[in-house]
Order: sequence, then structure tokens, then C-alpha cells
Amino acid sequence: MLNLKNVHLAYGPITAVRDASIEVQQGEVVAIVGGNGAGKSTLLKGIAGLMPVDSGQISFENNDITRMPPHVRVARGIALSPEGRQVFSDQSVYDNLTLGAYFRRLSKEALEAEIEEQFKLFPRLRERRSQLAETLSGGEQQMLAIARALMSKPKLLLLDEPSLGLAPKIIQEIFAIIVSLRKAGITILLVEQMANMALAIADRAYVLETGRVTMTGTGQQLLHDPKVRAAYLGVTHTAA
Repeated sequence: MLNLKNVHLAYGPITAVRDASIEVQQGEVVAIVGGNGAGKSTLLKGIAGLMPVDSGQISFENNDITRMPPHVRVARGIALSPEGRQVFSDQSVYDNLTLGAYFRRLSKEALEAEIEEQFKLFPRLRERRSQLAETLSGGEQQMLAIARALMSKPKLLLLDEPSLGLAPKIIQEIFAIIVSLRKAGITILLVEQMANMALAIADRAYVLETGRVTMTGTGQQLLHDPKVRAAYLGVTHTAA
């Protein structure tokens, strides 16, 4: 579904991602893990079209989207739930969800049906339907950010640090939702600081270090790899 070949992304003279090559197959959850400043969020911005690609190619469903504007990528089926949630704080929960489906030009009846689907997935948002997004808790804002992305009916959902700043109980809820989305057939590319949780649910994963892909494998392979455990899971490997 998604194929990156030797993608290079930079902030002016500062290189953030170097020659990154990754692929995501339809129906997979693919995780990208790495330390702070590794280039994980930058990579998702490049895929979403929010950052220009200096070199390399991004293909989606065998079509080159490297220079495609962000709104066209959304229409093609790519949606981003960004780091830090970035909900429309002065708009209600309902309005945020409506804006997520803006390009689809749904009828009132169809829009209400789509919003109802999100309320089924995120019951707490139903309770907060008329509240301004800025009044929600961090966990509720994260649920809203994901639901808003889902309102575009994506084929590929990009999730950027969905657990950031959340309490452990809410993180468990968010990851349970990610698993349910995979079961519903949504392909997910997940950037996550909680490497142990991300790798536990991922079909495949990549390790990004200083902008380069240094390791790849199944989620379980990387979860139990001594180097990954020592670097990102806080587990020291001891020889038998």
C-alpha cells in the first residue's frame, strides 16, 4: 500500500531523515520506534505531505505521491492524527468531527451516520459532543484527534505518538482502539514512544536512529531483540 524509497527530509541545512526506505502492506499495523529526535514524526509529515521531500520517492497504492499536496493525499486515503493532538480547540467535538469529513461533502444524514460511528468507537466523545475541544482532557483530545482523522475514511491511518502525555489507563484504551481499527481493516503506520506497546501489537516494525532505518523485522522479533530492549525498553541484556 505504501512504499518509501530512499526518502530524504530536511529542515533547511539540518537533515532529519536520511535515505529511509519502508513499506506498509494493506491491513498491517507497522510501528516506527526510536529515540527523541530520530526523525519519526518528520517521516510521517513527509508521508502526509506536510513536509517537502528533498529526494527519494513516496508511493501509495502504486501511485507516486511524492509531490502531491496534502489535501489530495487525504482524498486518496491517507489521514494523519498528529503529535500533540492539534484539535481545533475553539470548536466543539461535533464540529471537529464535521471538519474531519470536510472534503467528502456528505449529506446531513450521511454525516450524522458517520459521526455516530465515531461515537460508538469513542463513547466518551458522545458525552462531550457539544463541549469545546479545549475543555477536554488529554485522553479525550487524543480520542478526538483519531476520530477526526477517521472521519475522512482513510485507507491508511498515520498515528503520531498517540500515548504522549497520557495516563497509563488511557494509554491502554488508546491501544485497544488501535487493535480494533486493525481488525476493522484499517492499515496503520504508528509512531510511538512506548516502544514495548507498539511492538507488541505491530505486524512489522522499523527502528529509526538519527534519521536512518537501522533495523527492521516483525514486531515480536524487535520486541525481543536484545539491542532494541536495551536501547528503547530499558531492559539490560545479560548473557546466559
